[in-house]
Amino acid sequence: MSIIVGLLFCYVGLFGKWKEDEDFHLLEPFLETSSNRDNHNDKQGSSVSGDNVTPYSKANIHSIFTFSWMGPLLALGYKKTLDIEDVPQLDNCDSAKVVFACFRNKLEFDINDNGNGGQVTTLKLAKSLILSRWKEILWTGLLSIICILASYVGPYLIRDFIQYLISPHKLKYEGYARVFIFFLSKLIKCLSERHLFFRLRKMAIRVRASLFPLIYKKGLKISSQSKQDHTSGENVNLMSVDVERAGLFSWYVHDIWRVPLQVVLALLILYKRLGLASFVAFIATMILMLANVPLGKLQEKFQGELMDSKDRRMKVTSEALRNMRILKLQGWEMKFLSKIIEVRKFETRWIKRLLYTSAITSFVYLSAPMFVSMVTFGFCVLMGIPLDSGKILSAIATFEILQEPIYNLPDLISMVVQTNVSLHRIASFLCLNDLQTNIVQQLPKDSSKIAVEIVEGNFSWDLHSPTLTLKDLNFQVYCGRRVAICGSVGSGKSSLLSCILGEVPKVSGSIKLNGTKAYVAQSPWIQSGKIVDNILFGKMMDKERYEIILEACSLKMDLELWAFGDQTIIGERGINLSGGQKQRIQMARALYHDADIYLLDDPFSAVDAHTGTHLFKECLQGILGSKTVIFVTHQIEFLSSADLILVMRNGEITQTGKYEEILRSGTDFMELVGAHENALKDLKFVKCESTLENLISAEEDDTMSCGKSIQDDEEREPENCKLEKVFQPEGQLVQEEKREKGGVSLSVYWRYATTAYKGTFVPLIILAQTLFQFLFIASSYWMVLATPVLEDVRPRVRGTTLIFVYAAMFLGSSLCVLIRSMLTVTAGYKIATLLFNKMHLCIFRAPLSFFDSTPSGRILNRVSIDQSAVDTSIPHHIEEFLISILGFLGTAIVLSQIAWKMLIVFIPMIVTCIYYQQYYISAARELSRMVGVCQAPIIQHFSESSLGSTTIRCFDQEERFMDTNLKLVDGYSRPIFHFSGAMEWLCFRMDMLASITYAVSLIFLISVPKGVLSPGAIGLAVTYGLVFNMQGVIWDLCSLENKIISIERILQYTCIPSEPPLYIEENKPDHEWPSQGKIEIISLQVRYAPHLPLVLRGLTCTFPGGMKIGIVGRTGSGKSTLVQALFRMLEPTIGQILIDGINISKIGLHDFQSRLSIIPQDPTMFEGTLRSNLDPLEEYSDEQIWEALDKCQLGVEVRKKEGKLYSAVFENGENWSIGQRQLVCLGRVLLKRSKVLVLDEATASIDTATDYLIQQTLRQHFSGSTVITIAHRITSILDIDKVLLLDNGLVLEYDSPTKLLENKSSSFSKLVKEYTRRCSS
Repeated sequence: MSIIVGLLFCYVGLFGKWKEDEDFHLLEPFLETSSNRDNHNDKQGSSVSGDNVTPYSKANIHSIFTFSWMGPLLALGYKKTLDIEDVPQLDNCDSAKVVFACFRNKLEFDINDNGNGGQVTTLKLAKSLILSRWKEILWTGLLSIICILASYVGPYLIRDFIQYLISPHKLKYEGYARVFIFFLSKLIKCLSERHLFFRLRKMAIRVRASLFPLIYKKGLKISSQSKQDHTSGENVNLMSVDVERAGLFSWYVHDIWRVPLQVVLALLILYKRLGLASFVAFIATMILMLANVPLGKLQEKFQGELMDSKDRRMKVTSEALRNMRILKLQGWEMKFLSKIIEVRKFETRWIKRLLYTSAITSFVYLSAPMFVSMVTFGFCVLMGIPLDSGKILSAIATFEILQEPIYNLPDLISMVVQTNVSLHRIASFLCLNDLQTNIVQQLPKDSSKIAVEIVEGNFSWDLHSPTLTLKDLNFQVYCGRRVAICGSVGSGKSSLLSCILGEVPKVSGSIKLNGTKAYVAQSPWIQSGKIVDNILFGKMMDKERYEIILEACSLKMDLELWAFGDQTIIGERGINLSGGQKQRIQMARALYHDADIYLLDDPFSAVDAHTGTHLFKECLQGILGSKTVIFVTHQIEFLSSADLILVMRNGEITQTGKYEEILRSGTDFMELVGAHENALKDLKFVKCESTLENLISAEEDDTMSCGKSIQDDEEREPENCKLEKVFQPEGQLVQEEKREKGGVSLSVYWRYATTAYKGTFVPLIILAQTLFQFLFIASSYWMVLATPVLEDVRPRVRGTTLIFVYAAMFLGSSLCVLIRSMLTVTAGYKIATLLFNKMHLCIFRAPLSFFDSTPSGRILNRVSIDQSAVDTSIPHHIEEFLISILGFLGTAIVLSQIAWKMLIVFIPMIVTCIYYQQYYISAARELSRMVGVCQAPIIQHFSESSLGSTTIRCFDQEERFMDTNLKLVDGYSRPIFHFSGAMEWLCFRMDMLASITYAVSLIFLISVPKGVLSPGAIGLAVTYGLVFNMQGVIWDLCSLENKIISIERILQYTCIPSEPPLYIEENKPDHEWPSQGKIEIISLQVRYAPHLPLVLRGLTCTFPGGMKIGIVGRTGSGKSTLVQALFRMLEPTIGQILIDGINISKIGLHDFQSRLSIIPQDPTMFEGTLRSNLDPLEEYSDEQIWEALDKCQLGVEVRKKEGKLYSAVFENGENWSIGQRQLVCLGRVLLKRSKVLVLDEATASIDTATDYLIQQTLRQHFSGSTVITIAHRITSILDIDKVLLLDNGLVLEYDSPTKLLENKSSSFSKLVKEYTRRCSS
């Protein structure tokens, strides 16, 4: 039977591989068609070249059987530390592109075939996964059957072996034949088990490769309303936890039928040996299995609640990480940390319940084999069924195998429950509403002179809301026309552009579009990666066009200042760029796309006056001169150049026409223009009319001197800065993720073990497990040695004594298991809580530079995946390792005690095993670390793409982004695949050694002369030898080491350098400080990271107390960096800042930040209510908040809302316009009333009328404060006392506006002239 089974196994293994290759060749034509549409970036894609493809794809029969194809990679890993480039590419049939195509076809067919409105259900998702992997399921099923059959050969033959030993006429060849059968069964079990596990791991890789792209593709298509219902934190959990769990279920897919089969086979053997007693064993087994039903239901409930609470935590965490700059500027980070800790407390309740339920389950089922054997043997004694050592050993060996299905059953039920929850969550996400595809009717190109037409259009972001977002829209835009959209804050300008893009759900009416479109969002969306890739955005490089666009977007100088030029890597969400730089890169991306229709959402607000004019002339009037351009703007001065102006109020177009026509008709437009003119009239320097006239008349002079000024500035640049730019090999802001090298340090294990209760639980856990192992072995000895060898021999002890002693040992061992499980869970839970708190405290106390250089995906990976491992997996793996090693030692002691000469065989085997393990571990460890590092980019890319989905859809780049996702999935699968191969390479060799050792031991035992060893003792050695294998110990050790890497990664984040202390008692400032608001900046030098060039390069100036200071300068000149230094987001490299004579670096961070106020460049709102956004620390009354809202022009709007102060704010403040968000930020500072106020381009996204009212409000309420304004509107900073003009991190000019304007050649006078000329034109 064994030989036939072995041949069948060979056939399955080889035929299965060839069939996969055959299937790939069938799919190839379809994949080639799809890849032909891919762009030039796909050179490094998932379609692999023959050079670095995995050796598995071309391995011969011997190599596949023995896993020798892993040899080259393991040898390389033994010589050096592996890098991702050393890991071969996957075979084409395992690549994400092929696997996902196959799965998608099955899912789409199933959805279309069954109707049900085309909805994905949990059942359909599971069915499609099974159908797409049915061949692998079939092969692994056959391997499972072979493995089970081979494993029962030993228990079945034990009694026969003992009978042979006590037989007076034994023939040598019969003994050797029995040894050969034992050896062959172990060998076939080894081969089938190794290939079964390898194929199950491969199947898990393919399940992940099916689900990652499915979720990603859906994320690109969902509507904005669905995004609000399903937050980014939940999406991170979908990708990091739920997909992983669905992949992990591949391990358990066959257990559904394996468990019953193993039970049936075990009962057949028991029936053969014990007769009717086997039915008692069956009943006892069924009772234990049925006990799983309530436990399973409890676990399902706890698992569902745990995932929901984890979603809530991830939501708050990802929001905090996204807006860490704002939290630190406002001093709110500790408030958000306490919020996360509160949510975590709720989550830990469910973790605790889940862990203790698992502990009870573990206790019940580890005790199960002894319980079943006790009941069975008790029944035999009661019914008078004779027991001999052969029957008992056969039964014990069978119960030992029966332990696996009984022990696996709770795990199986838990995994079925967890996978069902995860698939349900994925299916729920896939059922979210997509963006309507029929909103915009695309006309054939050049079929009409009209580029955009909306007829009787009514649109609403929320179709269930009675209030329309946009109503009664009727307008036409002819090809090649420039259309400007203006209106007050919240009037629906951005929504109108979104509506043309097809992003706003349509209630009624029609939109027609003629030509391709390009879009520049109001909130810049920049991909992390190189600047050049952000501009090209999937297009081929046309060097001439590229250079023209860089010039038009004023990016040339910025690129010259960066050490790596356009190869500079941008941090996440453009963290290392100024607002203006982000906006100009966005503009360059749109221009390079060369579309027919351009939709620009307030593109000039984030850039200074000179750059704004340059962009308008070179881009809108130059490159886009012949294109259709629809742009939103608050800059009234640009409106006269438009062919058509749309004025909006409350979601309606109230006026349309040319500038002069609308101006004559008055009303809304007149209000905006009037405010703009008032702002100009209020300038203090209007008295200097002659100076101004001279400036305006000297146009030719300006262009020449402006160019010269820039050249002069470059010449003045210090030499050391130029050297810095050239010699900066490590100069990128975002560095590769740190990966520990070499073995996991013992200190990691020690720190984990001693984190809770100073490690006092560790010896207690080891003692409990040792006692269990001792009692377990003692019980076997007792049963064998207390019963006769033959049935007809009189027993040595009475049957009742036999069972009572056995029952006492059973109860003792069960108690030990319970104590060990409870101690492990308690310690594991406590450690998880302490590490969570410590890691989060270190993250939230980290300096801003850490967040600038660390993509949030890396941090989310640790707080999600690694924390999940610490919460539930690591205690379980430690328990498994402890059981394995003590079990192995116990078996070795039993075998050696029966015949010490067996050590001659064991010692070389153990030494060889350790050698193999040492040879393997170097490569396996690095591959395991790579798995952690390669998963973060998938999550980060998904989060990033979700934020920029509007831009991606507008530029028709979904396919390219999808392809990037597939490549990232392949990058993640590569180390997993080769790690699986490495694991099986090791286990195969361990199994072979164990099989050979076992065979030699048996030959030794049958060669011993009769009477030297008791047949019962020999039988016991044979029984224990069946399960004797060091592979289990090595497997559990490696699994533990791979999981303990999560601890290593978390400990990395508990050692992040911290910011200065929040409070310094000895340097606590007075309650009135700062009383004057005088700021002295002395020789200030600042850089973003130690390996990056200086941004501020020796600033020295003084801001007198109570004065209004305006900071101006070209985009990227260091304005925002100065603000960060002022708020201590960046500590000075050299120099200091004094406020009222106190060095701000010497006082506590929160003491200092609580005395200053800022309206930041990016207006930010957090999910919650309007009240919690205005007053997160809950320091003010409702009356004070209403007063602040009225002052910042939001009171009327908020009173209209149903919830008033408690009106809902969605994630990122999506349901509030950017202008309204900026007004909320103004409300915050009006509540705080600080002596020092910083406005960082605070009114950039607000119309001129609201801006004028805000300026009046600030003048009134901050008349005695030092107000530092960074603004691009000259009207915002001319009504001030002093102007500081920065250029390339240096003070270029610093004086009163009047004095600077008197100097015709000053850079400031050129800026003002530029602005006034723009307004007058």
